[in-house]
Amino acid sequence: MQGRIIKSLAGFYYVETANGDIYQTRARGNFRKKGQTPYVGDWVDFSAEEQSEGYILAIYDRKNSLVRPPIVNIDQAVVIMSAKEPDFNSNLLDRFLVLLEHKKIQPIVFISKLDLLSSRAQMDDIRTHYEQIGYKICYSLEELLPLLVEKITVFMGQTGVGKSTLLNKIAPDLRIETGEISETLGRGRHTTRAVSFYSVHGGKIADTPGFSSLDYEVDNAEDLNEAFPEFRKLSHSCKFRSCTHTHEPSCAIKQALEEKQLWKVRYDNYLQFLSEIENRREIYKKTIKRK
Repeated sequence: MQGRIIKSLAGFYYVETANGDIYQTRARGNFRKKGQTPYVGDWVDFSAEEQSEGYILAIYDRKNSLVRPPIVNIDQAVVIMSAKEPDFNSNLLDRFLVLLEHKKIQPIVFISKLDLLSSRAQMDDIRTHYEQIGYKICYSLEELLPLLVEKITVFMGQTGVGKSTLLNKIAPDLRIETGEISETLGRGRHTTRAVSFYSVHGGKIADTPGFSSLDYEVDNAEDLNEAFPEFRKLSHSCKFRSCTHTHEPSCAIKQALEEKQLWKVRYDNYLQFLSEIENRREIYKKTIKRK
């Protein structure tokens, strides 16, 4: 039989078939020998006899994956950013977007706490810039809900942006405690850690932890360039194939910036991320030399 893992708990994997039946399974020992671990979102072959525990027999190739928590084969991610308390932070949003672009996961940005703004003018301007790049920006639940249909969606956001509040509105049955660690989603201090998909609005959703900081796997200028869609399109016109868009002559990105075809905020964030990558490389080189 074939199905998708929709829940992982205490060594058990719950597999849902195309007709909606759910089977409790375990992973055979040969997966450990191969260094493989089944994750929520995996498409698998499994055996399941009546009134007995099933076993996962094979794991299909994954199109993408996240580490915290381990979820694979994700269609899209809703990044929740607050307009106020904490203030909107384009640098943090771009870190999320770089991660998602690198992972080939479609981003959707949801702006929370708009009611705390005295004026939306600045936020509307920011929204316009991101939409011009090609990102979907949602101000309301009415804009967001249709995007969840027939999709596997994860929710992510910095602690304090209202992620639990939003999830409670989308799926009241989850009863997530706002401002606290989610017991329902298996991250209470004294609960067994569970990773699960929940069927909501014609699709499946999964929560991810809040972040106070975000590490991403991009560790070179080429991948960073690819993670900025507007740079990716223009960089083919750069004189040098390995252009970092910093000091090289005949750089299409810098030219577009001068002609105000690119948003300077994004370019400044790109430069900061590039600097962080280069600094990490220098630290790594020094560490290697010491050894």
